[in-house]
Amino acid sequence: MIKAALGLAAMSGLTGCSRIGSLLTNPPVASEQWCERMPCVDLFSSGVILDQPSSTAIVYLLGAMWLWAGFQFWKNREGQASKFWWSMGMLFGGFGALLAGTSYQAFGFELKCAGQQICTWTSWLEIVYMSFQIACFNAMLAAVAFSSMTGILRRVLLVYAAANFLAHGVILIVGLVSLDRFFLSYEMVGLLAKPTLVIFFLVNGYRFFKYRDPLDLVLLGSWVMLRVTNVVYYAYISGGYTQVLWERGFWFSENDVLHVLVMLWVLYVGLVVAPKVRDYSQ
Repeated sequence: MIKAALGLAAMSGLTGCSRIGSLLTNPPVASEQWCERMPCVDLFSSGVILDQPSSTAIVYLLGAMWLWAGFQFWKNREGQASKFWWSMGMLFGGFGALLAGTSYQAFGFELKCAGQQICTWTSWLEIVYMSFQIACFNAMLAAVAFSSMTGILRRVLLVYAAANFLAHGVILIVGLVSLDRFFLSYEMVGLLAKPTLVIFFLVNGYRFFKYRDPLDLVLLGSWVMLRVTNVVYYAYISGGYTQVLWERGFWFSENDVLHVLVMLWVLYVGLVVAPKVRDYSQ
């Protein structure tokens, strides 16, 4: 039953996403080689291959934590637009994490390799995940617009957030039609998210040094945590530690590093940011 559902998901996704099934891993990875690159188990002896069991547990827990954080904003929103958009951002992040964990970790083999000689490079779940990720960042930007700005500056941030989200949608469509790997990659998501992170630092950094508002310090702390997380993630990749550890029989990937650090960020957001965030009015 599980295998049939995953097979149907893979087939419908590959058909609906403009031939992404023709984008194969580069360099090519044969199906029988997939589980040499990462730990795999036969799930309940059902014939369904579960990739990276420990990583799967981590990323699904992270998804649940995102949703929990979103609820912290939602339950006490009291008509505050900033709380509403924070809750939406956490919701998008949570669903995105669950989709990413399903394709990048839990059922990567079933979605990208099962029944094929050479594994495919991506899946439709990863495409949708990237849309959720961009939606998450721009929802948080809308939240900051309401908690830190008024008037024309607030409108500028809101327009930018909408434009950034729509731009990614256009890029995805072009990527699906042209089968351009970069347009369909996580690197593209990171490129579109970078200006948003810069805006976060500029807005809350300037406001804290000018007004000494504790909320701006709290928000600034969250952006610092995100930046540190990003630096550690890429340092882990650059050091090749995933492969080094796997050769010694221990699995802890760069994505595990990212997800554990993001867990700490989500806890901070849910426990520290949620009680303090409020709409700003002069």
